[in-house]
Amino acid sequence: MEPFVQGEETHMLLLPQWMKQYKQLTAGFTTRKGGVSKAPFHSFNIGLHVQDEPDDVLANRKKLAESVGMSFEAWTSGEQIHGNQIAIVTSKERGRGRASMQDAIIGVDGLVTNEKDVLLTSFYADCVPLYFWDAEHHVIGLAHAGWKGTVTAIAREMIEVMSQHYGTKPEQLQCAIGPSIGACCYEVNHVVIDRVVGLWEELELPEVILESVFLNKREGKAHINLKEINRQIMIKAGILPSHIEISERCTGCQHDLFYSHRMENGKTGRMASWIGIRKG
Repeated sequence: MEPFVQGEETHMLLLPQWMKQYKQLTAGFTTRKGGVSKAPFHSFNIGLHVQDEPDDVLANRKKLAESVGMSFEAWTSGEQIHGNQIAIVTSKERGRGRASMQDAIIGVDGLVTNEKDVLLTSFYADCVPLYFWDAEHHVIGLAHAGWKGTVTAIAREMIEVMSQHYGTKPEQLQCAIGPSIGACCYEVNHVVIDRVVGLWEELELPEVILESVFLNKREGKAHINLKEINRQIMIKAGILPSHIEISERCTGCQHDLFYSHRMENGKTGRMASWIGIRKG
């Protein structure tokens, strides 16, 4: 069953199973619909770095915050450099990156917090959004996993940070892998293939599963399944397979609903993943 479900009277996709467990939790993923941006960013572009009109982007961001019941002042973003570094967000970092790229938390692709009234956000146009929820300690996290973040195991880094700083037990952690480009639309060259093979060797993952993440492998090229690679990293880090939800939605196939950097030749907007705990 698809875990990301369109909300009532909105184009946004929600994680309702998580939100039912804890009423103050909000988590989901935006689509390209329902905002004010003009072509080629029409209409709900959340990215400030794609040459869209800044006022339109901020209007879209404010609409998202309002829609999920949080203030725009709570909106917090990282720089996103396709790495694997994680930032712990406290009240001091709350609100960074909400109105400008220059103010974002530098050098990170992952954010984690146990504070209420902090809205963690990150941005996508094919890369893989990863969500983390520790219900016992009320800790939330987001990670942006492009192919570089994936092969440097940002999912494992997030789990380790949550464990070290908050006492999160991997077997109790719930994870979700959001809409992103699927193997059907994502062909890569030998550089990426070699890095995936290297990751498999480093983590000592099952060889039979490695074959399943490559499709149509030929002459130094292959289609790869980034979602499944991230799932295997999570399992190796101690997450129970039954605690990992995976979206079947492909941003490449559904670029009427999603922005796709690959399918739109780089000239497009960005969706947002978000997770936050509202004040009681």
